Amino acid sequence: MAELKALFLNTSLKTGDTTSNTSALLEKAGEWLKQENVAVEEVRTADFDIHPGIAPDMGNGDEWPLIKKKVETADIVVIGTPVWLGERSSLAVRAIERLYASSGETNEKGQGIYYNKVAGVVVTGNEDGAKSAAKPILYGLQHIGFTIPPNVDAYWVGEAGPGPSYIEAGQDSEFTKKNTKMMAHNLVHFARMLRETPIPTRGNSS
Repeated sequence: MAELKALFLNTSLKTGDTTSNTSALLEKAGEWLKQENVAVEEVRTADFDIHPGIAPDMGNGDEWPLIKKKVETADIVVIGTPVWLGERSSLAVRAIERLYASSGETNEKGQGIYYNKVAGVVVTGNEDGAKSAAKPILYGLQHIGFTIPPNVDAYWVGEAGPGPSYIEAGQDSEFTKKNTKMMAHNLVHFARMLRETPIPTRGNSS
C-alpha cells in the first residue's frame, strides 16, 4: 500500500489524447514520488467540462466535483501548467478558482479542507515566464489552506521564440532534473510531517 497520495492537475490546453510537455515533466516528478512510496495520479483538466464559477458544483453537467473528490483524498497536489503569453494557462486559473470555491468548507476539526495538504507547481514553455506563471498558483494555493514547502516550483523553458519544447530539448536539463527531484522530496517530507503532526486547531478553526 502506498504511504501517501499525490494528485497532478495538468492544466495543459491539450486533451489526454495529445502529447503534453507539461505531462512529460510531471512524469519526472512522479518517478521521484513513486520511489518514496507515493501513489501518483495525473488528471488532464482539459478532458473535463469544468464550468466557470466560484461554487463547488455549478450544475448543468459541471464535472469539477469529480476532480474535487480526488483533491480531498490527496496528500500532495501539484498543478502543472504551460506558459502562454508569459502566464499560466487559462485552465490553471480556472482550477484555482474552483478550488477557492470550497475554501470555506471545513474538516472534522473545523479547519479548512485543504489544511494538512501540501502543494507545488510544474511549468513548461518555449519562452521565459515560468516564475511569473508559478507565483500566482503558489500564492493562491497557500491562501486557501495548502502548505507550500520550499523549492516546489520545477520548470523548463526554451529559448525565446518558436522552437523545440521540453520533450524534444529539455529532458536532459540538469537544472530541471535537480529542481524536480528537490520538489518531490520536499513535498513528501512536509506531507509526512503534517500527517504525523497536523496543524494545530488553536487559532486555525472556525
